[in-house]
Amino acid sequence: MNAGFDRRTGAQGRFPRLSRWLPGRRPRDRAAEAATAAAAADGREDLLLATAAAGLPLAPAAHPLGYGCSCDRVGCPTPARHPVSWAWQTQSTTDRAQVERWARHQPEANFITATGMTHDVLDVPREAGQEALERLLAAGAEVGPVTVTDGGPLTGEGRMMFFTLTRGTPEDEDEWWPCALDCHPETMDEHPGLRWHCRGSYVLVPPAVLPGEERVEWVRGPEHPLPDPLSLLEALTDACARHVGTAADAAVEAGDALDGRATRPSPR
Repeated sequence: MNAGFDRRTGAQGRFPRLSRWLPGRRPRDRAAEAATAAAAADGREDLLLATAAAGLPLAPAAHPLGYGCSCDRVGCPTPARHPVSWAWQTQSTTDRAQVERWARHQPEANFITATGMTHDVLDVPREAGQEALERLLAAGAEVGPVTVTDGGPLTGEGRMMFFTLTRGTPEDEDEWWPCALDCHPETMDEHPGLRWHCRGSYVLVPPAVLPGEERVEWVRGPEHPLPDPLSLLEALTDACARHVGTAADAAVEAGDALDGRATRPSPR
């Protein structure tokens, strides 16, 4: 039999073993892998502790599980973007020891910060936020912490979030004033432009990870002082108006193009 493969032994006959000509596998450097994982965990914990130290109350949130959510809700509508506990408002804390325990015992968990306690968040489409941020910094305005997520096919359009002082806890409850921009987790889809997270809402904080490896990152860290929200509102509103107008124009142009294609006579 001239074949180079021995049916009885499963080995090659007179042909040289292929593995002889291939470079050997490098042994895994488990110590280096462990060191890298430990450094990542330390970096995550440091970011969360810095956020809590800045006075932003934190609570654990769900994390991605494949392209879904770690929670047990079938078809979770907000995968990896909601708190783990229904009691997140009372659970949220800035206590260093508690945040350390959460970070170490739940190494994959994202974290949210509850708004309307010590701070609010003005949440806008990413492109509008970038435009407003450049305008505000150029004007010398006080801008506090800012986060960004680029968005994608699984989570939609990216968002930029401006952290501010809160209007949510006035000493005199009669001074509380609602706003048409107020946004809650269950009403976010009703506010595609500017969203004001105040009482009863929350946002993710870095280094949160979303399905598809999208991330929430600091553009300006939590060490920056919180500004008055009204000092940012005009720039954010103007940028959102331009952003929405541009998006609407693009949609109209796309619709016109489709209409033209549909009504164009077919070639003979």
